[in-house]
Amino acid sequence: MLRAFKIFLLIAGITCVSMSNIAAQKVGYSVDEATPSLYDIPPRDLIDAPTAGTLPRGCFDIEMRVYNNGGILGRTSIGLSDRFMLGMSYGAEGIIAERSTNRNPRIEFNVKLRLLDETYYLPALAIGFNSQGYGAYIDDMERYTYKSKGFYIALSRSYDFHNISTGGHAGVNYSLENEKDDEEEPTFFFGFDARFSYNLGVLLEYDMALNDDRSSVGYAKGRGYLNFGLKWFYSENLELEVILKNLLLNRQEGASTFGRELRFTYIEYF
Repeated sequence: MLRAFKIFLLIAGITCVSMSNIAAQKVGYSVDEATPSLYDIPPRDLIDAPTAGTLPRGCFDIEMRVYNNGGILGRTSIGLSDRFMLGMSYGAEGIIAERSTNRNPRIEFNVKLRLLDETYYLPALAIGFNSQGYGAYIDDMERYTYKSKGFYIALSRSYDFHNISTGGHAGVNYSLENEKDDEEEPTFFFGFDARFSYNLGVLLEYDMALNDDRSSVGYAKGRGYLNFGLKWFYSENLELEVILKNLLLNRQEGASTFGRELRFTYIEYF
């Protein structure tokens, strides 16, 4: 784990130093407006995968995700500057159910720093850490159903076509949720988002899950995780999403079909 963290820091440092002299032309992943609406702020995450987007300074969001088996996950994040944000989250499975809850073992944290703004030729680049996994927490395996990203590097590039705003995203991450049967190795993710009008958007992501394909008891089949989301911008401060998880059915047990989730995000300034 220590070796992987050193490699992560080395890659991030080399990238930052080698590109520090490039003029940062603010394009899609930095916001110039004093108080932009939710529609103007690029996504900080696709579904589970992070992007290079961050919250503007003085902005916070409150997110609630409703997932399988009556689970609810709450998260809040704060933009301490236009490049740096941090947050925390907590949840439990079985909150909306007639059985005892399966609570997450602790409050999880996330932090993100955008090192480079997007330029005409280059994507935005951010590094971060997120200890929040998704789905139920499995006590005997000491992991979430979908592992947290842990340490990551994310790249994002925006494109505009007439009235459609789109973004391409890719990254590498190293999760701290590694069982004895899984190799401690980094994995890769990439995805896409599009906003077709003022109030509608789609999200698509694929996680290769190279760190989740060797467990003797676990869920992965080596197919990776493909997720899709449909987003509705209800107002300038509120967005609603329908999420379809694990479309490739990358589970050894307990998944006869893909997962369905709801996510609500409220954004405000202070």
